[in-house]
Amino acid sequence: MRKKEREINDTESIELIILNSDVCRIAFAFNNIPYIVAMNFGYSGGDQPCLYFHCANEGRKLDMIKRNNHVCFQMDTDHKIYSGEHGCDWGMKYSSVVGYGNISVVTDKTSRKTGLDCLMKHYAGDHNFTYGKEILTRTTILRLDITEMTGKKC
Repeated sequence: MRKKEREINDTESIELIILNSDVCRIAFAFNNIPYIVAMNFGYSGGDQPCLYFHCANEGRKLDMIKRNNHVCFQMDTDHKIYSGEHGCDWGMKYSSVVGYGNISVVTDKTSRKTGLDCLMKHYAGDHNFTYGKEILTRTTILRLDITEMTGKKC
């Protein structure tokens, strides 16, 4: 990061940004062609931090994961536009996280429920959700094992 005073390295501050973010963007790449998509997510911290996502059982994301499962992710929050007298005096304050990891399809029944619970907790808080068989049949759960992440506060 060019401006080191904006860099956030401590896990607690990074996790606070993650917990306050509404959407996570995942960047995929194959054959030098990028593809980025915004997705709902759930975060699980600890010694092996990961992100969970859900999607349809077929599509471009899954095709790209089969070819290259190394991805980049980004999320941001705390947006505040500030103004100035001149055009270039305007700007935006925000907090963001950028990271890297390996994404895979979750196939184990228990792990799939863990992923969905993590997603639901992010948006709805702690509840004891149940998931119908039809939902589980038509939903793919993805797990992104984070290998590196850093935060930024402007």
